[in-house]
Amino acid sequence: MARWAAAGVVGQIRDVLSGRIRREMGKGPRAVATIIDSQSVKAASTVGKDSRGYDPGKKINGRKRHLVVDTRGLPLMVMVTPADLHDSQAAKEVLFRLRLMHPEITIVWADRAYAGKLVTWAKKHLNLTIKTVARPKDSSGLVLLPRRWVVERSLAWMMNARRHARDYERLIQHSDTLITWAAITLMTRRLTRPQAKTPAADLDLAV
Repeated sequence: MARWAAAGVVGQIRDVLSGRIRREMGKGPRAVATIIDSQSVKAASTVGKDSRGYDPGKKINGRKRHLVVDTRGLPLMVMVTPADLHDSQAAKEVLFRLRLMHPEITIVWADRAYAGKLVTWAKKHLNLTIKTVARPKDSSGLVLLPRRWVVERSLAWMMNARRHARDYERLIQHSDTLITWAAITLMTRRLTRPQAKTPAADLDLAV
């Protein structure tokens, strides 16, 4: 796994599969609009103090997964950091990598955590437009927010792989790879069962 990841094989598999799914949906193989979000998860005792942190907002001691997907929820990249790293700080590294890997991307949808100076920085240095989607005022409970629900659903899909309910990996790059591999598993299942119609597929068609 480590050798494949270091050689870029895992990322290539992910990109080929997502491109094939997009073509079957009548879209171009490469996305120009994306959505970014993060998810904090608890870390097991196997995770060292040097790669974990405390997220006061979620009250979680562990790691944070930063995921970028296209408008259909197909993964483009994932980066794992200590949970105490704020989304706007981590986003600079995430978006820089995204620009190198996918120069065709022009728009990134995000929540309010990515607003402020990051928007100006991304436009100036990466020529990326960040558009934020705010939660309606005085709303409570579960609210299906435009664009943002897509990446939130993708994060939920990753959690269906029981290994990702908690971060067990000593090396942070192994977490990156295993989350990507979970996405690969989902995409291969989708491609090998093209006639299966699921509620998720219905949601895709409704976007």
